[in-house]
This record gives sequence, structure tokens and C-alpha cells, in this order.
Amino acid sequence: MQNNERVEKFRQLVKNKYLIYNSLFLNLPNENTTYTGIFIPLLHKLSKEGYQKDAEPKEVIEDFLANHTDLETDQEKFDLLFRMIQYIERQVVLFDSIEDAAFSSFKKQKIEDSLQPQNENSQDLVKHLKSFSSRVVFTAHPTQFYPNNVQGIMHELRNAVQQDSITKIDNILQQLAFTPFINREKPTPFDEAQSIIFYLRYVYYDTLGKIYHKIGKSANLSPDFNPNLLEMGFWPGGDRDGNPFVTKETTYEVATQLRITIMKCYYNHLKILMRKLTFREVDEPLNKLKRKLYKQIFKKKTSLTSEEILKIMYRVRKLVEKNYRSLNIDLIDDFIGRVHLFGNHFATLDIRQDSSVHNQVIKEIFKKEFQLNYDELTSEEKIQYLTQKSLEINPDDYSDELVVDTLKNVYQIQEIQNLNGQRGLHRYIISNSESIFDVLHVFAIFKYCAYKEDEIHIDIVPLFETMEGMDNSESVMKALYENETYKNHLLKRKQEQHIMLGFSDGTKDGGYLKANWEIYRTKERLTSLSRQKGYQVVFFDGRGGPPARGGGKTHQFYAAQGNEIANEKIQLTIQGQTITSVFGTQEQATYNFEQLLLAGVKSKQSNSWKPNHKELLTDLADRSYQKYISLKEHELFIPYLEEMTTLKYYGATNIGSRPTKRNQDAKLQLKDLRAIPFVGSWSLVRQNVPGYYGLGTALNAYEDQFDLVEDLYENSAFFRSLILNSIMSMKKSYFPLTSYMKNDKKYGEFWKELRKEYELTKKLVLRLTNQNELMENEELARKSISMRENIILPLLSIQQYALQKIQENDPQKETYEKMVIRALFGNINASRNSA
Repeated sequence: MQNNERVEKFRQLVKNKYLIYNSLFLNLPNENTTYTGIFIPLLHKLSKEGYQKDAEPKEVIEDFLANHTDLETDQEKFDLLFRMIQYIERQVVLFDSIEDAAFSSFKKQKIEDSLQPQNENSQDLVKHLKSFSSRVVFTAHPTQFYPNNVQGIMHELRNAVQQDSITKIDNILQQLAFTPFINREKPTPFDEAQSIIFYLRYVYYDTLGKIYHKIGKSANLSPDFNPNLLEMGFWPGGDRDGNPFVTKETTYEVATQLRITIMKCYYNHLKILMRKLTFREVDEPLNKLKRKLYKQIFKKKTSLTSEEILKIMYRVRKLVEKNYRSLNIDLIDDFIGRVHLFGNHFATLDIRQDSSVHNQVIKEIFKKEFQLNYDELTSEEKIQYLTQKSLEINPDDYSDELVVDTLKNVYQIQEIQNLNGQRGLHRYIISNSESIFDVLHVFAIFKYCAYKEDEIHIDIVPLFETMEGMDNSESVMKALYENETYKNHLLKRKQEQHIMLGFSDGTKDGGYLKANWEIYRTKERLTSLSRQKGYQVVFFDGRGGPPARGGGKTHQFYAAQGNEIANEKIQLTIQGQTITSVFGTQEQATYNFEQLLLAGVKSKQSNSWKPNHKELLTDLADRSYQKYISLKEHELFIPYLEEMTTLKYYGATNIGSRPTKRNQDAKLQLKDLRAIPFVGSWSLVRQNVPGYYGLGTALNAYEDQFDLVEDLYENSAFFRSLILNSIMSMKKSYFPLTSYMKNDKKYGEFWKELRKEYELTKKLVLRLTNQNELMENEELARKSISMRENIILPLLSIQQYALQKIQENDPQKETYEKMVIRALFGNINASRNSA
């Protein structure tokens, strides 16, 4: 589709539809029957004109209330502002639904087209897909503000928009107007798991099953050609890192729910299949399987495995092939393929815990079981005890609740594996890994919990997420690869070592350019080391939604990695808004899963680096890092985040079970702060610092040799993907909104420094990419962002106004704080990948 056609389609299918349906929306009465919506376009106009003249949000709002309404009391004014916030967040829902409904009109590429024999690369692609594996891991990290009932409304609204049914849309918008967006209580980890399991059941079972079947059919492959091609991972219920509400009971309940849900999917699918297999000889085995599946839906313990399901279905297939002319055998293969894909587990549940917790557990064990002070041992003595000693400790002999739960969780892993299969739980991830002991502590805990070495069917996964962790990673892995006990463990794990790298915390620690380049270089070093030692390394990337947390143009990022990085498997986290906005419908999920599969083959074809390009990028990253560090170490950095952004209000939104920082009792420190509220807070004030800060300074150092950077941009797909992601972050920035901060006695100069780096970066990336405006070459994405920013400009004005009143310590401070919290919802939802 030509670009002009796409732009015209966007105008027709997104912009025009939004304008039409929004006119319905703005005339909806709210609970007070006043037509709040008529004020929103007016406040938008006043905001836009005001910020162009350097007005403060406080001036804009006070002018609006005084000169454009007839409200007299503070309470009346508060009521109107709160109602406007509610309307705007519902406008965002409307726009999301319209844009999602139009998705298939813009994204058409299908993987089966690439598998056609006439495609000269089809054989290479088939070979790739038979051995490749991609895993998308769903996390509970709270960047999604839509409660489940609102998501249900959005699903109906998308369908109504696709049908152009004004009557249905009007009815749904009225329902939306009265539906609350706020959770009265924080969700539990199990609630979070249930929310994502909904998508597994109603979107991903069909989506992944159809992709897998289409590939097999197009390439004439059997239904078991590669059960690991499309995998789903699952963190809710297993991710303990800093979440005191995840317990062993939670983990067991979530594992059970995943197993029961896949049995429900098989049962419903089988009922549909049986309508086409009405043959005498297959009736008995199919009904037998149907009864068994039905029983599993109501059992917490399993008595039916995926192997048994497959045994019955292969028998049915053979009968149909032999006696019924292979009638509808394609439908049988589709069902069989899904059983190979999803097994007993549906999605692989990961366990994650911070390294400091394992250190605490080991200290307690050494004190109680060995009568030793662990900290007083030499490194050699520690390694000896951690690798050579076996115990059968009783968790109830310990008093610390965290120690007890950690031990009980390790004991229960074997039971979950027996119920869900080893594919259902096979990874234990260690946050903040920085030394060999962080891995050996976990290995030892398994041995101290009565596991024999050949019973530890677990991949122990160090998560390197800080600059220090990444710097140490090569020496850590070298020591592990050379340790005889750990070598034997890897031998039982098919010589495969999983390593996780944290984009979110890496960016928080080192800045955007440095973090991404260090992760790339770390992958190169670890790939080289692993290949040299005879191991296959599998990288698992902790990527967030926005560019600042490793999100953005994910497919381009993987396609640009090249052969110097292990690329047999792609594994990454997705979370919150990314689950619903990128993988939320079957059309979206199909496109993005297929793009991930194609990115794997493209990475193998990626060009090698030109001479000196790596050295140039290293220098750029180091210069960027120094600039970012000077900001991070500024005495006002943390106070600015606490006092001038929405940071401290994140925890009050009740959107996630996990606290916003790891150490709840301590004074706020950057190392304890979660990446989501850190990045999100910059986003919500439209400054987006983590997405570009330091890049401008680095590029400016080559002002007189800019042709070198231009050559790098032209010839390095990796560098190009970083620049384009950074441009997206800048496109979502809007410094005029917070221009009032430049006059602040305490923070004025600090704000000016942020603005200065933004303007410098903007000027140089436009020069580098030969554009006149940000995202000029990505017109659809640019138009989408612009429309979203226009929708919420009045809400941003209200939120900033409330922040200003809080900073002034207004007598009504408590009400203004509620206003800030209330405005968080629509603000972050509009950006989709901002937090």
C-alpha cells in the first residue's frame, strides 16, 4: 500500500470515525446530567494557545474556570474538573477502540506468503522455523489502567466500530460513561494472573494455534514440527521480586489455573471438531477424550496429560486417514498442533526473586544447619559448601517468613512440574545478579531442599540489569562454565544456559544509549564465551512498553542483532498496555507474533559491522553515559522526581499488587525505585528524559565529523533502531506544558538543563535522519501520537494545575492530590507504551 493511500485510509478509518463518534460522546450526560463534554474542546483550545504564549497550567485552568464557566464555589469547580478527567479517559478508550478496529486495514503481511515455493527464500525460512523458538513472557507489571470490565466494553466497542453500527456504539458509550475505571482495592497477584489468563484463553489459544498450523500446512510439515516455535511465558504468581504478596500458595493456584484453562480450551475446541468428525469408528475415542477433558476442568490435581491427549488424537487421525479418505484431517492436525504447543501448561510459569533474598536464605541455612557464619567463609569455602553439600531441611524449622516461603516454593516446584509438565515451570530467575554466588545460592537451595542433582530440572537464570552486573557478567559466566558441579547441571539441561538482561533497570542505571549498547555488547561477549565453552546461550530480554524500557520498535531491534549474538531463540517480556495494545486482538497478535518469527531469520541475514563502527558507537554511548550520570548524581534529581512529577502517586492507583519500590521503609533511592514508576513519571509530565537524555550531547561531540555518525546511521540497523526509538520518546515529549518550572527557585535551572538536552537532541537527530520534524518518515504513527496527545491535552493541564497547587501547599491539597491520581489513568492509557 502506497504511503498516500495509507494516510488517506487513516483519515477515513481512524480520524474521521473518531470525530463522528466523539460527537456522540461529548453530548453524553454524566451522573449529574450536566453536559461536561462541551467544555473539553474549549479547554483544549485555551491550553494550546496558552502554552504557545508560555502560560502556566494554573493560569490556563483559572482563566477557564473564571471566564468560561459560571461556577462559583470551589466544590463546583472541583466537580467539573473531575468530571472532565472522567470524560477524557473515556475518549481515550474510544480512540483505542477505533484504532484497534482499523488495525487489519494497515497491517497485511502474512508469514505463509513467505513460505510459498515461488519465494526464493522459502526453504531457508522453513529451515529456520523448524529449529527457531520465540517466547513472549507476560508479566503483571502495572502499566495497564483499564480494569477488566472496561476491557470487555472495549472489545464490544471495537466490534461495533468495525460494523459501523451507530446504535451499538451509542449504547456502549453510554455504558462506558457510567462504568468506573478505578479499582477500589489493589488487585492480588492471583487477580493479575486471571486478567492475563483471559487473553491466553480468548486471544492467544486461537492466534498461536492458527499461526502454527498455517506454517505447518504451508511448508507441508507434520503437526509436531516444532512445539517450541511459539511459546508463552507467565510471571504473575511466580514473580516474587519485591512483591510480598506472592506466596507459594499463589504460585500453586496460578499453575493450577493455567492447567485448567488449557483443558477448557481443548474441551471447547474438541466439541467444535467433533461436529466435523461424525464417523462411527472415531466416535468412541473422541467421546472418551471429551469426558476426560471435562473432568479436568474441575480438578486441581491432573489425571490427564498432553501425551495421553495426543495418543488418542493420533489414533483418531490414523483412522480418518485409513477409513474416511482423510476427510477433515486438516482440522485434526490443527488440534494436534495446539496440544503440542500448549501441553498441560498453556504458558510457562517462571519463578523470580532478588539475589539479596537468596543471600539471606543461605545465611540462615548456614547458621542453623552448619553452625557457620556464611560471611566469614572464603570464596573457595563458600563454593565448596554450595556445590558439594546436600540436605533435607524443614522450612518450618525457620522463623523468618520470607525464608520459609522461599524454601517451600522450591519444594513445590517438583509437584508443579509433575502436574503441568517440565515445560510448565523450568526457570528460576535471579534479579540483580552480579556474582557467581547469586547463581550458586539458588543451585544450593535446591540441593538443601532434598533435590538430587539429576532432579533439578530447572534452568537457573541470572538477570544482569545494572551496569555493574553487565560488566561482571562475562567473568560470572566463565566461572560457572568452569565449575565442575555446574557443568554437570548444564549437561542435564542440554548444554543450554538461559541469561536474562534487564532493559528497564539498565536504562534507569545507565541512560538510554549506554544501556542498549551495553546490553548488545554483553550479548556479544556472552555468546562468544558460551560458544567457546560449548554451550548454547538463550537470551531473555526484560523489555518494557516504551523505548526507554527496551520497547518501541521491538521487531526491528531483533532483526538488527546479527550472527555475533545467539539468535536461535528470542525471548522477551511484555506487560500491561503492551499486552492489550500490541497483542490484544487476534489481528494484532497474529501480526506481531509473525513479525517476531521473521525477525529471527532477518537477524541471521543482518550485515556485519563496518570497520570502526563499534568503536564509534562505544564512544557515543560513553559520552551519553557521562551526561546521564551527571544528571542522575545531581543533588536535585531525586527531589525533582518526588516533588515535581507524579512519582509518589503511582502507588495510590491500585493497578498492581507490587509496591513501587523494593525497600518500602527506606528513604527513596534510585536503586530501589522500580523502572515503571521511574520511566512513567518522566512520561506523565511529558519530559521523557530516560528515552533520549545524553544522546544529544554525544552526537554534538561529533559536530565537526558528523559524516561519521551519518555513516553509522546509514549502515548499522542496530544504531538506526535506537535512534528511531529515541525519536518516538521525543515525539511524546511536550516541554511547554511544564515551562512554568523554569521560574521555580529550587528547580528552575534543573528544568532548563532537561529542556536544553531535549532541544539539542531533537536538532541533531533531525539532522541525522534528514527529517524536518520528529517521525516525519512514519506518518501513521506520528498522526496517531498527535491525535492521542491532542485528546489528553486538557487532562494534562488539569493534572499540572493540581501539581502546582500541591507545590504551593494549598489548603485543599488533599483534593488536588486526588485529582493528580485520578488524571494518571487517562494520561498513561493515551500513550499506550509510556510506562
